Amino acid sequence: MYLTFAFALNTLLVILAILIHYEVLFWMDKKLPRIAHLPSRFRVLVGVGVIFLTHIVEIWLFGIGYYFTLKFDGMGQLVGTGQFNGEFLDYIYLSFITFTTVGYGDIVAQGYVRYLTGIEALTGLLLITWSASFLFLEMQKYWTDSRRVETTTWKK
Repeated sequence: MYLTFAFALNTLLVILAILIHYEVLFWMDKKLPRIAHLPSRFRVLVGVGVIFLTHIVEIWLFGIGYYFTLKFDGMGQLVGTGQFNGEFLDYIYLSFITFTTVGYGDIVAQGYVRYLTGIEALTGLLLITWSASFLFLEMQKYWTDSRRVETTTWKK
């Protein structure tokens, strides 16, 4: 029963995170070319900012998932050293270090909630690399445009 619940919750969180990420990247692909009033290179900065905020939302999504998962008896617990006391922001902190695959080890998941930490690390790795690929393509597009304009201006 607990394993089924953990699997269903993990699947739901992963699907939501991927859909959020997909929609944001799709939206940016359509909107970045339309902010022509900004120099080309600043469009990349806008992209970085939006993607950064998107990762924050995804991290909070998983943090809320930890919070609600651990409200059910039998799903496991988090054990920590130092400042860990089980407050809501501790779940968000765990999500940050798991999503980014830093994994300091000061908070450790036990029981079925461990599966959520594993799936979050894999999802975070996937979404961060997806973001990097997207930004690389945007940089190629806009920085090349910027150099072309600068070269044309310099030659005149």
